[in-house]
Parts: sequence; structure tokens; C-alpha cells
Amino acid sequence: MTPPDLAEIWVYLAQKPLTGLTLTLSAYVVGDWFYEKSGRHPLLNPVPIAIALIAGLLWVTGVPYQDYFDGAQFVHFLLGPATVALAVPLYQQIDILRKSGPALLAGVLLGSMTAAGCAWGFAFLGGASTETVLSIIPKSVTAAIAMGISDQLGGLPSLTAVLVILTGITGAVLGPLALNLAGIQDWRARGLAMGVAAHGIGTARAMQVNAVAGAFAGLAMGLNGLATAILVPLIFALLS
Repeated sequence: MTPPDLAEIWVYLAQKPLTGLTLTLSAYVVGDWFYEKSGRHPLLNPVPIAIALIAGLLWVTGVPYQDYFDGAQFVHFLLGPATVALAVPLYQQIDILRKSGPALLAGVLLGSMTAAGCAWGFAFLGGASTETVLSIIPKSVTAAIAMGISDQLGGLPSLTAVLVILTGITGAVLGPLALNLAGIQDWRARGLAMGVAAHGIGTARAMQVNAVAGAFAGLAMGLNGLATAILVPLIFALLS
């Protein structure tokens, strides 16, 4: 009797509800192991490693993404509680946040408009279609808000979701290196930059490094989403 190959085994297991969840957690554990072994090097962030492992397995076995997601959607559900839990480090650093209020708000507003403006400018100069340009503009905002903004502007929410993930991964991987090259050492400024530019993934990275940076990143991520959701559609309405 010929033993089943990996693809056949995976097709069978993919029908089980816990397979997607187990695969997701296992892939992240592997990514985190490499991350820790590297001394937490930014280029070995566990998120892109986990994504590459999962995507590779789905591609090799030919299992549709939706079948995988049906089992892994509990992780997706936990994004809500995880976002709410960002209030904990904010409360712990409330005195520092309060003292830095005006600078924080100014940084978020400037960062929000810079992120959206640069996304629009580079996409326009690259000859992207109007629909693609509108999909790219909210890329630095957390996915749920970004997809709503994209839909309101007339973009493609599905494309926006992909770009949001890529932006978060890029920011988490290269953000600390860019900040080091720029000579920015203040944890407040570093956290704000990571939260505005790389939303949730960047915030998670900031929290791993420093508590103050994590608090500023979490608040900046939320305020950036609010600012972008209000200002970008308003600006487009005025220009139309």
C-alpha cells in the first residue's frame, strides 16, 4: 500500500476546524524562534516568517485560502480584544503621554497626511490607475479602517488589505533601522513613528522593544486611523 503524500494528508487535515489555528500558531512559534535566535534582529521579524511558511504550505498542497481561514478565524477574532488591550500600556504611561500631548497630536496629523500624500504621489507618478491609487492611499492605517476608507474613496478594499499588511511588515522590519540611521533615540518619537507608519504590526514591534515606545505607538496607531478616516475623504471631497 502506497503511503499518502504530504498534499493528501494536508487536504484531509484541512477539513478539521483546528488545523488552521494549529498551523497559524505553529508557524508563528517557528518565526519567533528564529527571531529570538537572531537576537531579535528586525529583518527576522516573526510575522513575515510565519506568513511565508503558511503561504508556502498552502501553495504546495493546493489548499484554498478560505479553507485555511475557516479554521484560523479565531485568531482573526482576537484582533479586536488585542486592539482594546492596547489601553493597558497607555494607562501605564499616562503621565508621559499627557505631557507629550501637543507634540503627539502634531506628529500624528503630520504623519497621517505625509503617509497618505506620499502613497498618492508615488502611485500617481508610477502610472497606477485611479482605482489603484485610491486603494493605496490608506495603506498606513490598520486594516479594518483602511478598507472602509478605500471603499468610500472608490478603491479596492481587498487590494488595500494586502497593502496594509505589506506596509506593516515593512515598517516593523525596516522602521527601527531607519530610525537608527536618522539618529532618533527618543522612545516617544520612535514609538509614534512606528504606530503611524506601520499600524498594528509596527506597534507590536515597538512594544517588544520598550514600554514607552509601545504606549506611544498604540496611541499613534489609533489616532492615525481616526485622522485618516476623517481628513482623507474630506480632502478628496473638497478637491472633487
